[in-house]
Amino acid sequence: MRFQNTLLLAAAPVALFAVTAPAFAQTAPAETSEASSENHNAELRAWFDAKYEEQVMDSPLWLTSLGRKERYGEIDDFSLAAQDKDLAWKKATVEEMERTFDYDSLSSADKLSYDLWKYEYEQAAESAKWRDDGYVFTQMHGAHTYLPTLLISQHRVDTAQDMRDYISRVSEIGRALGQLVDIAEPRAAAGVRPPYFAYDFVIDESKKLISGAPFDDTADNALWEDGKKKIAALVEAGTITAADGETMQGELEAALKGGYKAGYDRLITFMTADRPNAPEIGVGVGVLPNGDGYYAHRLSNSTTTDLTAEQVHQIGLDDVKRIHAEMEAIKDQVGFDGDLQSFFAYIKEDKDNYFPQGDEGAQMYIDAATAALDNIESKLPQYFGLLPKAGLEVRRVEPFREQDGGAQHYNSGTPDGSRPGIYYAHLSDMSAMPKNMLEVIAYHEGLPGHHMQISIAQELTGVPKFQTQQFYGAYTEGWGLYSERFAKEIPGTYQDPYSDFGRLSSELWRAIRLVVDTGLHSKGWTEDQAIAYFTENSPQNAETIRNEVRRYLVMPGQATSYKIGMNKILDLRAKAETELGDKFDIRGFHDVVLGDGALPLSLLERRVDAWIAEQQTS
Repeated sequence: MRFQNTLLLAAAPVALFAVTAPAFAQTAPAETSEASSENHNAELRAWFDAKYEEQVMDSPLWLTSLGRKERYGEIDDFSLAAQDKDLAWKKATVEEMERTFDYDSLSSADKLSYDLWKYEYEQAAESAKWRDDGYVFTQMHGAHTYLPTLLISQHRVDTAQDMRDYISRVSEIGRALGQLVDIAEPRAAAGVRPPYFAYDFVIDESKKLISGAPFDDTADNALWEDGKKKIAALVEAGTITAADGETMQGELEAALKGGYKAGYDRLITFMTADRPNAPEIGVGVGVLPNGDGYYAHRLSNSTTTDLTAEQVHQIGLDDVKRIHAEMEAIKDQVGFDGDLQSFFAYIKEDKDNYFPQGDEGAQMYIDAATAALDNIESKLPQYFGLLPKAGLEVRRVEPFREQDGGAQHYNSGTPDGSRPGIYYAHLSDMSAMPKNMLEVIAYHEGLPGHHMQISIAQELTGVPKFQTQQFYGAYTEGWGLYSERFAKEIPGTYQDPYSDFGRLSSELWRAIRLVVDTGLHSKGWTEDQAIAYFTENSPQNAETIRNEVRRYLVMPGQATSYKIGMNKILDLRAKAETELGDKFDIRGFHDVVLGDGALPLSLLERRVDAWIAEQQTS
């Protein structure tokens, strides 16, 4: 993917510059000296950095996610033409790379970068074949919520020009939404529609984003509130006059009531008109035109493996059985008299397992999660050589996109550490946020999970810049799930057996995903069948289960990445421990896993194998 923070987007194409004559072109000799070989490696790294800069400069949103202010008043081109241009650019860069650089003369690290750049293009080319089979707007992703969130959380306003750029982007949202509706309409006409509930969510979210002041006389709209605060801060700092602030506020109001509202009005009109055509029963993509092939692609893309749906399904069934046995042991440890299903019910119904409803309970959750992360942060140097510079904050999801039982998530900070990473929690319904799950989620989203992995990747200096911004779900989510388990090795974590049960519940959750995702999209399961399997085999509450199943329905294959990635990292660690014996160093293992940015699992395995060989000969 192009920029790490755009997981909420259905499509994030950028128009890229046409490829010019190679800046580093030369004919590589058949044999090179050590010095000339290093020069060749250095030239490749310089080439990567130049191409990366071309890429990032053509995406205003990517620039903002990096904390940069070039093209600050713009939003990416989301048209199909831009997607085509992007792919053509990437293809041309691979062709240029292959004719310019001699692969055999590169170092192992530079070969890895070379293969990764080529792999990214190959995946993009394969995905392009299936682009008409994906959903554009759902409750899980879409520019309709991503863009306002970016303005609120990532568009810093330090100068008057920054605020003018903010206002420009508010207007640009309407254009961006229009481009995506232009893509969604013909897909719907061809029968590619998400289930009914996705329509309901998108319509509701969009209406919230054009309600409140200045659109009506109720409480301030989220963007209106944010924009006014940023203008007021400029006035207070003496950066602009009060009169200038009033003028800017008027311009912001005009932008909101103009192009911004028009974009949401069009989206609401389209989704409302097409809603009666949407499937009333939640079913997987197997029922869609090209559904089977599309799902096979999505499974391969999400896992970065060649595992079939049947293989993934069986891995899930086996892991569910194993985790149930470990849960039985904890149930017996706490002296519960009853079967595992009864223990699930007991945990779900225990009122002491939840914070109070409302803002007070939400803040208690945030405080407890922050305390858990503070504990683990102090001990990380014992297990990691590489540590993040960026800070970490725990925040409640903004009201306009908060969902009861919604999945927690992470937004990265900036590479220079000036903007912290944010662990976002949905806290509108505290009954969906049991205390015994608090630690494991915090470790997954925060430390040593996503915040650590993504921040370290962004801050790497010894690899080409493009590697610092890669995203592969099996690696990234696999690391997050591995972190949940590894955290148990750090003192002060999971002290309560119920919290340890929560850890197992989280792993079970991801194992169930393998079963349910493949069940929905490959075996013809309905939403109700998937919910029934999930409910029977896990302690998750009903709201969370329903939201989870609906997530899988609109994001085919994505949910399988977690467990497949975790299993691979655990397998690689076990291999390293076995082959290295007393030479095995957990800090070294973690640093090699994290030290090249996100990788497809095949390239990660190659990197770990090379490290093992290095340790054996040292």
